[in-house]
Amino acid sequence: MLLDMISKVDIGLISIAVTLLLMALRMPIGIALIAVSIGGIASVLNFRAAWSIANAIPYNFVASWELSAVPMFLLMGYLAARSELTTGLFTSMRILLNRIPGSLATASVAASALFAAASGSSVATSAALARIAVPEMLKARYDKALATGCIAAAGTLGSLIPPSILMVIYGLFTGTSIGALFLAGFIPGILTAFAFGLMITIRVRLRPEIAPKSNETFTRQEKLEAFRDIWPLPTIILGVLGGIFAGAFTPTEAGGIGALLVCVIAVVRRSFSIRMLLEAAKDAAVSTTIMFVIAVGAAMYIRLMGLTGVPEFLADKVLSVSDNTFVILLMISLIFIFLGMFIDSIGIMLLTLPVVMPLLGELGINMVWFGIITIKLLEIGLITPPVGLNVYVVKAALGDKVRLPTIFRGAAWFLLTDLLVLAVLIAFPIISLWLPGMMMK
Repeated sequence: MLLDMISKVDIGLISIAVTLLLMALRMPIGIALIAVSIGGIASVLNFRAAWSIANAIPYNFVASWELSAVPMFLLMGYLAARSELTTGLFTSMRILLNRIPGSLATASVAASALFAAASGSSVATSAALARIAVPEMLKARYDKALATGCIAAAGTLGSLIPPSILMVIYGLFTGTSIGALFLAGFIPGILTAFAFGLMITIRVRLRPEIAPKSNETFTRQEKLEAFRDIWPLPTIILGVLGGIFAGAFTPTEAGGIGALLVCVIAVVRRSFSIRMLLEAAKDAAVSTTIMFVIAVGAAMYIRLMGLTGVPEFLADKVLSVSDNTFVILLMISLIFIFLGMFIDSIGIMLLTLPVVMPLLGELGINMVWFGIITIKLLEIGLITPPVGLNVYVVKAALGDKVRLPTIFRGAAWFLLTDLLVLAVLIAFPIISLWLPGMMMK
């Protein structure tokens, strides 16, 4: 009887509240989405319909050919890490950027950008560089907050610099061209890395004690040898992205091509082994399973939102307050940043997209541009307390060497820089849309 007195919109709003509560109680987001979706659909229709949808959606969704890009890009990243293609990357950047104030921190950002482009994962980038770069910076008497904060923040570049797994998932759920998203993320990714490096340089010039000047000198031969350790990653990047941009293969096929390319380079460098391949495949399989459970839950959640009419209801309410695009984006940004304090990136994106997409359609917002804004907001969430995932990844990699509040304090400078870059990307959409416009004419 009680359900008869509650409207479909009320059921949808209650479902959102219950989902957030379950996440706050640390229930895995995929399980929370599935449970709430089944309960919500059963309330709107009946339990038999809910169970039928729960049986149909997982198969139909996971069987999507486009989704195969996710495990392939994950495999590419794990192969690159386990075949030691990233070994020497930080050292090479350190040699090439030696004359810049705060060179070790700036080298960490540059190395993260290159590694991110090969792995497509923020967490993997932060974990890898935390073990390599932070000990070197601490040894050089760098401020602990700067040394760890720059790694946590630079790791987020894995979300924005293509190929990005978040972009693949965003493209699938919104029907947006993944190739266009990859193109659109390139300049904002480079801009973010440059902004991080510029901020480090300015801070070190104002406070030289946080990054003592290096007295190391390198010969021309050492500088030339530094390029030997760098070439695999640019080769992978050019091979994957160049093939997509040239139309040689699709973004879905690019992950497989990238994984094959990593194996070929590993064979050339004599770092390939069957054991390495099996371990990388296992890591990719585990990560893929976790992501697919979340994605299936999100697909069911989208069905629930469609049945309840919540997205249209909220769109009407928001547009009654203001129909200014920038005001709406500000409101959405605040929601993303707030959720980023408590929920992981994929969870935020898949939780909010079903709700905000009708609103974006009403405003006529370009979905490629909004995709880059979304990824940027998710990047910010990765270093926002109290649950900035990348900060915890750095902490886990370092153990007791640095306290958690210290890492958050160091990441705060990069968080402010990220917000500035976000404002620029919102104010000037051409930064994100110019390259897709040029390449897809």
